[in-house]
Amino acid sequence: MLRTHNCGELRISDIGKTIKLSGWVQRSRDLGGMTFIDLRDRYGITQLVFNMETHAVLCEQARKLGREYVIQIGGLVAERSNKNAKLSTGEIEVIVEQIVVLNKAKTPPFTIEDETDGGEELRMKYRYLDLRRNPLRKALELRHKMAITTRNYLDKLGFLDIETPYLIKSTPEGARDFIVPSRMNSNQFYALPQSPQTFKQLLMVAGYDRYYQIVKCFRDEDLRADRQPEFTQIDCEMAFVEQEDILNTFEGLTRHLFKEVKGLEIAAFPRMTYSDAMKYYGSDKPDIRFGMRFVELNELAKNLGFSIFEEAELIVGIKAEGLAEYSRKQLDQLTDFVKKPQIGAKGMVYVKCNADGSFKSSVDKFYTEAQLKTWADKFEAKAGDLLLILSGNEESVRKQLGGLRLEIANQLGLRNPNQFAPLWVLDFPLLEWNEDSKRFFAMHHPFTSPKQEDIALLDIDPGKVRANAYDLVINGVEIGGGSIRIHDRELQKLMFKHLGFTEEEAQAQFGFLMDAFEYGAPPHGGVAFGFDRITSLFGGSDSIRDYIAFPKNNSGRDMMIDSPSPVAQEQLDELMLEIVKVKKTIQ
Repeated sequence: MLRTHNCGELRISDIGKTIKLSGWVQRSRDLGGMTFIDLRDRYGITQLVFNMETHAVLCEQARKLGREYVIQIGGLVAERSNKNAKLSTGEIEVIVEQIVVLNKAKTPPFTIEDETDGGEELRMKYRYLDLRRNPLRKALELRHKMAITTRNYLDKLGFLDIETPYLIKSTPEGARDFIVPSRMNSNQFYALPQSPQTFKQLLMVAGYDRYYQIVKCFRDEDLRADRQPEFTQIDCEMAFVEQEDILNTFEGLTRHLFKEVKGLEIAAFPRMTYSDAMKYYGSDKPDIRFGMRFVELNELAKNLGFSIFEEAELIVGIKAEGLAEYSRKQLDQLTDFVKKPQIGAKGMVYVKCNADGSFKSSVDKFYTEAQLKTWADKFEAKAGDLLLILSGNEESVRKQLGGLRLEIANQLGLRNPNQFAPLWVLDFPLLEWNEDSKRFFAMHHPFTSPKQEDIALLDIDPGKVRANAYDLVINGVEIGGGSIRIHDRELQKLMFKHLGFTEEEAQAQFGFLMDAFEYGAPPHGGVAFGFDRITSLFGGSDSIRDYIAFPKNNSGRDMMIDSPSPVAQEQLDELMLEIVKVKKTIQ
């Protein structure tokens, strides 16, 4: 072994021991007669001491060591005179008696410090250096602990960890697939799985009634801070269960993770229907760490001469407590915010509830103070509060107000990353209408079962059918979701029919699953949690990248290995693929 201890291990009880350490040079300090080096590995930092009087040759050698040199030292553990309470090893130091340079290092392109001077693109290019920094080390240690804790919990409940294929069949529903050509089957292609959905259902048919997998999945979609082209799910399925069984089991898992990983006792999760989430928060993943529920004003604000409200399908607003003192400039900035393309509102109306009991609004010439007071009463507003009101198409304006609600919460500091508010959202619509293609799509996926009492609506009013579907939301982030599945061939055929599949298309795409249903499929359901998302949430971050060892950038590129990249013509020839080069004509 090149070390007897690691760099975070030695304590005051080790004084007098002769030890060996190996690691990277974090920094060095030359004080003339003495040279100090901080030696780092993933466990911590130990201070090394080189004495010019007793070990002049070693001291000269130490002065030539650069940052990130890999070295091995031998020496004696001694008590530090100037102790460092910030380090776990801060009470000791090692008086070095021998040193071996295991590998030299170029000067890194950025400092290997908690607060580095490297930009994100640079650090992604040199990810192996970035991973030496404490914040990323702690993020990956958190990810490891989340995985181990999840596995232990599910194992105790009798779940089996079963691997499913990565090379599967492409399906037209959902996000875009990553396609893999098959050399042995010319002009045919595999797809990388967006989820193991059909395979875990087949495992239920096979009798493996409790399955899980911490599994890599792939989606060729536009990227954001919480999306990657390859991501990881805690994927689970259970047979002989109803919705309540799924919710209880995986609420239990989530609360167990909070307790074991964060040391937090979380109360039972509240539940909210999809329709209430949209009505009161304008989002199917509402952040309930704070209030600001929507209040509708149609009955109080219409038919009084303000044309914008007269033409609106819905007039709705929120109460921002204590913001009546906002200046005209601040209110103009909020108006500009709601007009941004990503929000999409045309304007905003405000009402200030002044400290003296009077009201000041942006629509004073259309409404009397008495009328504005009725608005304030509807909001249950008090002196010092600010009412912010939007109007327009009902579906659009709720989403717009949802965006404004989050912005106000940010300004008020109400989105504390150390506060956690989980929520189950239930009873999603089974289908959603796509205006471009003029047909319904499955809101979750085509294997989600409708509510039993709504099945008759499939032929009458498909848009009103509710699904046996549920999402887990924490702090306004969708952590995961699932559903009770269809396990009957005829109902599955009916579902495909309403999704616009012909019988031939349904059989070609999913015949294997419908055939399996004819051999005794049990009632079953499941859930999949975004493992990267829940880990980053526990770590207090909005971005999942730091919780993935080797992530992609916003363009889906791996900056370190420069991927995706062209492949050799010989490989294309073997696959019988041809790259079509489009020549641009310069006018």
